[in-house]
Amino acid sequence: MAINVVALAGGVGGAKLALGLMHALGPDAGRLTVIVNVGDDFEHYGFYVCTDLDTVMYTLAGIADPLKGWGLPDDTGHTLDMLRQYGETIWFYLGDRDLATHILRTMRHRAGARLTDITADLCGRLGIKSRVLPVTDARVSTLVDTVEMGTLGFQEYFVRERWAPTVTRLRYKGAESARLTPEVEAALDRADLIVFCPSNPVLSIDPVLAVGDMRARLAASRARRAAVSPIVQGMALKGPAAKLMAEMGIEVTPVGVAAHYDGLLDGFVLDVQDAAHAPRIRELGLDPLVTDTVMKTDEDKRRLAEEILMWSDGKNKDL
Repeated sequence: MAINVVALAGGVGGAKLALGLMHALGPDAGRLTVIVNVGDDFEHYGFYVCTDLDTVMYTLAGIADPLKGWGLPDDTGHTLDMLRQYGETIWFYLGDRDLATHILRTMRHRAGARLTDITADLCGRLGIKSRVLPVTDARVSTLVDTVEMGTLGFQEYFVRERWAPTVTRLRYKGAESARLTPEVEAALDRADLIVFCPSNPVLSIDPVLAVGDMRARLAASRARRAAVSPIVQGMALKGPAAKLMAEMGIEVTPVGVAAHYDGLLDGFVLDVQDAAHAPRIRELGLDPLVTDTVMKTDEDKRRLAEEILMWSDGKNKDL
């Protein structure tokens, strides 16, 4: 029986599992909705840049750079080279082909179009069968309070400073007044399975949870809800998740991630290398699914997604 799946995602790890879910659903890929973080969005050289939306979109379209996991393969930087010639300090990469996405998004947004509709149009033109939704059409900005440099915007912290400063707090400016879009609300209402992708819990998933009544809706959902750990053997598979969790007093284990999502889950997926943590996952009242969570190939992504779908149907609980 076909099911409706919602994935909460941001960044490369989230995009990978979203791709796996799309492939695993096959002809029912239209039943997958990927709800994406917008806290990373910012304006740069006048362009409306949505890094997480673009990473998910490019990945599902099969055109993301396979080495970096973001951006487009073999993209050139001639525009940035010319900006350098004008004396600009370049710290954020915008590829020449990638600029086409930002140009269209910026133009349409300034003309009054919703980010949801712009994203749907871009995805349609790229042939993506699943739905990709920004969690809100409002502007939400992740702000990073640091010891060394005060408050930084997300991209300043993540890209310009290469996530080196020590973080004391994260804030999601605009999240409390932002509202979930009607499309997001409808997707959550009809969901049979909600998957928290292995995205950074505090940088990618928390900004989604902070919007409107998202947390309350997830807590009350009738859907099966599972999260996939982005932490394996005390390390993040990509990015600063482990460093940030430690700085913010969150245990850097799958258990720490599961506890961070307190009240929002029925199950938790952890890597075989962390199987020893399964009893503590059970103590949190969650079904542990122990499997290989490292997604190096498209087959890895699909297999993990299929195991999560089977778990949701009660076929491989407590592996």
